[in-house]
Amino acid sequence: MKIAVGQLRSLDDEALAFAAQLGATGIQLNNPDLPGEERWEFMDLLNLRTRIEDAGLELFALENMPNSFFDKAMLGLPGRDEQIENYSETIRNLGRASVPILGFHWMPNSVWRTSRTTPGRGGTQVTSFDMDLAKDAPLSFDREYTADEMWANLEYFLKAVVPVAEEAGVKLAAHPDDPPVESLGGVARILKDREGFERMLAIIDSPNLGLDFCMGCWSEMMGMQCLDAIRNLAGRGKIFYVHFRDVQGSAGKFQECFLGEGNVDVAKAIRTLREAGFDGYLLDDHVPGIVNDAGYGYRARAHAIGYIQGLIAGTA
Repeated sequence: MKIAVGQLRSLDDEALAFAAQLGATGIQLNNPDLPGEERWEFMDLLNLRTRIEDAGLELFALENMPNSFFDKAMLGLPGRDEQIENYSETIRNLGRASVPILGFHWMPNSVWRTSRTTPGRGGTQVTSFDMDLAKDAPLSFDREYTADEMWANLEYFLKAVVPVAEEAGVKLAAHPDDPPVESLGGVARILKDREGFERMLAIIDSPNLGLDFCMGCWSEMMGMQCLDAIRNLAGRGKIFYVHFRDVQGSAGKFQECFLGEGNVDVAKAIRTLREAGFDGYLLDDHVPGIVNDAGYGYRARAHAIGYIQGLIAGTA
């Protein structure tokens, strides 16, 4: 298994030095600050990759295009075919630029949290979610969108883009709904449980369609039983990379936390990944707000990455 620094939006020399000094070998960017109103272009992707490689690191994945690139596809609105063609061209450009993985989600109204200042260990501030506080939120769009609609839209999308990904040599890694609840803002959430992911994988049987296994979301879904999902999915080669984080609580009410104090025995998670044959990247994800930390959370991310490194070494 390998370690990456993740969730960067933009790239600078400080971030590259941080990753290298921690002993990480990979970089992942989330919704990266790239030019383009409808898609990402080849030269921008190539320049991003070579800048990272010049620092002695690997750009192993980009995660999440702007929602505006595929919101009509997610909601089945007029203009979705044009968005899907632009999405497909981005996949082709990723392949041409030798960027191997594109992470994606199916949340047109994005990630939800009801607090970003919940007290954590030692006075840290963490994000949290409480469905009782969110249940009366207004509609995110002009009407409600049912689970049947969201599944039909996802099937239409995957049947169009997965063959492109196969030709381009790019893997598509699906992130769970966050939080994984039935509906938010009138939009059904369909990648919210193990059954949903199995249904997604059955839409089109392809080695290029799999998961960004966000352990925090799976912890919200299943607690320690998420190790069974790791064993099964990694054993089938369907976990392309891992967001190695955890939470306290379950989907309807949870808060973020430091590794080692959440629902999951993280040492057992590492052992399970190894036993299932996973040899890809683990990366930091959401982290607590540590005192006097910088905006990106360098201190908290250094703690998370060091903790993961210790788990890998200690369970070998």
